[in-house]
Amino acid sequence: MMGRAKVIFALLLGLTAGACQSVPVVPALPPSAADEPPATGSWRATATEQDKGRLRGWYASWEAALADARAKGHGAAIDREGVLLQPMAALPNAYMPAGDYRCRTIKIGAKGRSGLSYIAYDWFRCRVATEQGLSSLTKLTGSQRPVGLIFPDNLKRQIFLGTLELGDEKMAVNYGSDRMRDMAGLVERIGDNRWRLVLPAPAYESLVDVIELVPAG
Repeated sequence: MMGRAKVIFALLLGLTAGACQSVPVVPALPPSAADEPPATGSWRATATEQDKGRLRGWYASWEAALADARAKGHGAAIDREGVLLQPMAALPNAYMPAGDYRCRTIKIGAKGRSGLSYIAYDWFRCRVATEQGLSSLTKLTGSQRPVGLIFPDNLKRQIFLGTLELGDEKMAVNYGSDRMRDMAGLVERIGDNRWRLVLPAPAYESLVDVIELVPAG
């Protein structure tokens, strides 16, 4: 594994020690193809109370975001994205194989009156890596870069817990140390070799962020 990925694991694994929790090994999700998904720990033992609330309210956040964007004239743009922006579009076998991905972010719904209700960004680079039975997801390029671990949840989704790396920063802050940087989301498969990371109630700008991910190859 590359050095950057090792640093990410070290930063994010430190949160379990700080919470006086060990990370138990649990059964992995079924494979999406021939790949065998890694064993990993429980997200509920790791997530902050704020992020547990975000995850519980994911559907309400998404409904509010879509309603706000449609009310401000972005209905056609939402419809063009198809299943990517449909809340109930998740398919079985959400496991993401390790490798490089192309990724793009769509921000939906505005925080406050002055914000934009719909912003679709161009493609950037992301990476999924595995080490010691754990998976990580890192956005490698762009000014806002989620960095975190992926935990199993159920057949149709995995859980992302991480932090937001900004600007020219070279290292992510520890998860749980800054509530404005903490992130929690749903990793879901929405097609053949196509996934999304849904981030409800992010700290900045939008009501929901949706990151589309497809293999770079």
